[in-house]
Amino acid sequence: MFSNNHVELIAFLTQLGADAATISDVIAVAEPLELPTRHILLHQGQRQTHCYFLLNGLCHACYLTDQGKQFSKEFYWDQDVIIGFESLINNEPSAFLLETLSASQLIMLPITLFQQWRQQQHPLYQALLERQLLHKEHKERFMLMHTPEQRLQLFCDHFPELVGRITDYQLASYLGITSISLSRIKKRIASDDIIDKS
Repeated sequence: MFSNNHVELIAFLTQLGADAATISDVIAVAEPLELPTRHILLHQGQRQTHCYFLLNGLCHACYLTDQGKQFSKEFYWDQDVIIGFESLINNEPSAFLLETLSASQLIMLPITLFQQWRQQQHPLYQALLERQLLHKEHKERFMLMHTPEQRLQLFCDHFPELVGRITDYQLASYLGITSISLSRIKKRIASDDIIDKS
């Protein structure tokens, strides 16, 4: 009998085309995890031992510099999968830090499972990799083809549920601008809205 958590994971895997045998292999090693806000799942420079399926909550991957600066790599929320492919493929420590930004429920899966799939050229590994590649292509286009103001507007339009859950510093970093620039853009947009409504 599957738990509700497993049902959500099974639905996600089924969407990616996983067969019954693969789903059974995943469920056999899946471990539930409940974490508080600001819990570090993976330190930058630490070896990745698990990948995660985020049932609900909000997680954040970021790069940390020696000067103490933080650059947002990605945000993850409900029904998302978190895999460090660079670390997995190169068998190297993680280049980023992964933490929760809210209380989160996850399913933990051993990295060895994904390493095995990679060696076997498993269809599910291929599907996960293609999913990640498409996301990266979209983000590259997002960063290169739009002005900072357009990026902010697109982010707000596409991810309205995230806007109130992350700090301006994190948002600015994700958009590739400074917090000061973000503040100016917000003021300009607010001013334009006032003019349009008058």
